[in-house]
Amino acid sequence: MSDQSSTDRIEHIELDHATVRAANEEIERERRQAVHDLLQENQFAPLRSTSRGHCGPWRVHLGIDEGRLRLGIRDQEDKPSETLLIGMGGFRRPVREYFAVCDSYYSAVRRASAKEIETLDMARRAIHDRAARLLLERFEGKVGCDLATARRLFTLICVLHIKG
Repeated sequence: MSDQSSTDRIEHIELDHATVRAANEEIERERRQAVHDLLQENQFAPLRSTSRGHCGPWRVHLGIDEGRLRLGIRDQEDKPSETLLIGMGGFRRPVREYFAVCDSYYSAVRRASAKEIETLDMARRAIHDRAARLLLERFEGKVGCDLATARRLFTLICVLHIKG
């Protein structure tokens, strides 16, 4: 998306402080990068909110609530427009796999060959893409979103799953 004046985008994203736990340096760097990249370029249109007359750009608060992803969505005037709850059952495995391959990747960066690092990075991207497509399926009929935005949101979902 090149037109950042569009209303179909997230202009602010916040993670639920009650959910987020301390993360290692690599995970914290991934979180910061995902937030930065997401805010630079994204496509996000909550369909029920827009049908009720709310307009973006949107402010989104992400959290986990009783095993479900909670997206608190506020409109351009910072008024609550809706709360989406997305079942997280199908994400448990991709989140676990993503953390495992990230741990291996960060360890490999310090000591492995370029080929080993490349292989781990390809595995990490494959898990990321698969989980982003699952998120897009869960968003169907609720949120208009592109794959790049879903990938960045998945990174943030992973951060919400870090156990303290």
